[in-house]
Parts: sequence; structure tokens; C-alpha cells
Amino acid sequence: MLKVNEVFFSIQGEGTRAGEPCVFVRLTGCPLRCVWCDTAYAFHEGQTRNEDDVAAEIAGYPCRMVELTGGEPLAQPAAFPFITRLLDDGWKVLVETSGHVLIDRLDERAVAILDVKAPGSGETARMEWKNLELLKPKDEAKFVIKDRADYEWSRELVRERRLHERCPVLFSPVHGALEPGVLARWVLDDGVPARVQVQLHKYLWPGVERGV
Repeated sequence: MLKVNEVFFSIQGEGTRAGEPCVFVRLTGCPLRCVWCDTAYAFHEGQTRNEDDVAAEIAGYPCRMVELTGGEPLAQPAAFPFITRLLDDGWKVLVETSGHVLIDRLDERAVAILDVKAPGSGETARMEWKNLELLKPKDEAKFVIKDRADYEWSRELVRERRLHERCPVLFSPVHGALEPGVLARWVLDDGVPARVQVQLHKYLWPGVERGV
């Protein structure tokens, strides 16, 4: 059984697959409280659903890529076998995780999109740092950046841990708090080996808060 906040069909708004159609399964609950969180409605809202029911719903969409997100999807132990089930059924599975839960139990066929918590999130101390060592070339390390201090912290962590040699590194400005062009200029000036990204869905459907 899974506690599900919402299931919807949209495009990937972030990462190396931005713009591609994708089915999203947003699970309920998250142990973190990042100050810039834009999905706080998923902290508690949701319904307990049978895995067969969820699998049948997503199979109805014209797509074979699914992302588990939240909240923090891996905070629900049932998410791990559900991910394996989807992979066995032929889905390409992406898992957006906050970095708080150790990903060593994640099926190795899944793509982990690991959110590395910069100081501006207020949750840096809650990171499970072992996760950085578990990232594989197909995975992604995402830094959500609020200001110059966050940027410099992220830049140094990427360099010290040589994260770009492990997997793609994503630098994402907090929407409405940091101009994307400013972040892009910092990355260019410093030669940071990272991909600057925006939340594409917020530009395609401005003002829409859910189901995008």
C-alpha cells in the first residue's frame, strides 16, 4: 500500500530529460521542511492506495517514463518494491529524492535524482552524505540555489567531491528568489561543470501549483 498525494501526466520540468512526457506519482509525506518548498501540500494530503490500482492508473497514459516524487517518496518503505515492480514491467523509473533517505536499497536500474540541500534550504544538516558516494553515471545531483551563498557552497562541494565525474550536476535557482540569468553568469564566470536549469513547467503553466 502507498499513500499517494496525486498522479498526473505532464512533461519533465527539470533535469537531463526536461521537456519529455512523463507520468508523475507524488507520494505523501516528507521529514524535511525546506524553506523554499513548493509542494508543502504533499506533507499530509493523500489517500492510501493499493499498488495494483496505482500501476493500472499510470499504465493508462501514453508514456513509458514515470517519476516518483513527493514530498520524499523514499520515506515510504513500500516505495522501494513498487519501484522494482515498475522496472520489471518495463518502465523507465526516475526517483526524485531529498537526500535524507539512504538510497542503497533503491533498485540499481532506477535513476536517482538526488537533491543536495544547500544552506538556504534550512535542511543541510539532515542530508545523508553517504548518498553522494552511491550516485551512478545515470543518476543526477541537483542543487536548488537560493542566493550567492548557496551558489558558492554548491560550487565548492561539486569541486571537492568531484561530483561532475560521477554523474550530471544540476544547478537550479529557487523560482522567484534568484534570477536564472544571474545564476548562469556565476556558473560561466567560475567554469563550474554544472547544467543550469529552470523549472520549465512553471514557465509553461505560470500560476498553476498542482498537477504540473
